[in-house]
Amino acid sequence: MDDLPNGSGPRIRTATAADVDAVLAFWKEAAEGTSISDDRAGVARLIERDPEALLLAVRDGGPAAPAAGPAADPVIGSVIGSVIAGFDGWRCHLYRLAVHPAHRRRGVASALLAAAEERFAALGGRRGDAMVLDRNELAHRAWRAAGYAPQPQWSRWVKPLARPASRPGP
Repeated sequence: MDDLPNGSGPRIRTATAADVDAVLAFWKEAAEGTSISDDRAGVARLIERDPEALLLAVRDGGPAAPAAGPAADPVIGSVIGSVIAGFDGWRCHLYRLAVHPAHRRRGVASALLAAAEERFAALGGRRGDAMVLDRNELAHRAWRAAGYAPQPQWSRWVKPLARPASRPGP
């Protein structure tokens, strides 16, 4: 995938197994809420099952990696945006659209969604749906600007299938 116009933006690429820790660190800082799958096993399983589903916006300057220490630049060479563009053969699903706070309102989310929609079109997808938290008004504005709208006649029904492994304390 190409850089954003003017070459100064991030590069959009698919995640690899080497990105798992950087993605998890990024989501802790930039994503709203947490998911039952926000752990190494969950992200690794996603990448293994569908290597093109997790799209990352990364700054030029190297592979994605979390910043090392408080003095480190938190974005150069690291993940500054993400979206999961899943396709089950029937519907196109969008999850975990997030942009680093220092890079919002610069076209990163638009570039990620354009890449996701290109993927869906190539796979024969006909409609995309997005998981968006009801309370996340900032996200509502971004999704509406991208042409998405809520469907009031549908509700998401969930049942956790397994308990996440207990996580060790700090």
